[in-house]
Amino acid sequence: MLIDRKNAAGFCEELRRHGKKIVFTNGCFDIIHAGHVRYLAAAKNFGDELIVGLNTDESVRRLKGAHRPINCQEDRAEVLLALKAVDHVIFFGEQTAENLIAEVKPDVYVKGGDYSLDTLPEAKIVQGYGGRVELVNLVAGRSTTNVVKKILEAES
Repeated sequence: MLIDRKNAAGFCEELRRHGKKIVFTNGCFDIIHAGHVRYLAAAKNFGDELIVGLNTDESVRRLKGAHRPINCQEDRAEVLLALKAVDHVIFFGEQTAENLIAEVKPDVYVKGGDYSLDTLPEAKIVQGYGGRVELVNLVAGRSTTNVVKKILEAES
């Protein structure tokens, strides 16, 4: 289900009232590949409801450059929501997910193993209210950047 950002906090409170353990992760998820699928499945294993904070198109452009995203935010959300592991998606446009995490207050915040607690500004927020941060190993060689590179090489 796509959750309106304005309703995110209330929606999560309702999940908690029903005894659900909320897991949260975030990212661009531009071209879904096996690394994403394995990562999201691993994240889902930490709780009952997996919420993905999805960067808006504008925030992806700020992070990745004018040529990205390849797929618009609505399409990226639709693909994510079709995955078995993903329960909900919330769009966010900030540089980091700090504000959204402060609203959602997940029980577990999951990010890829290319981060550390020191390089993850969201970690301090999660730990501040008693949540847990989990870092999941990435699948070597699997990235949207690599997929785009292969496509461009195939065209030339």
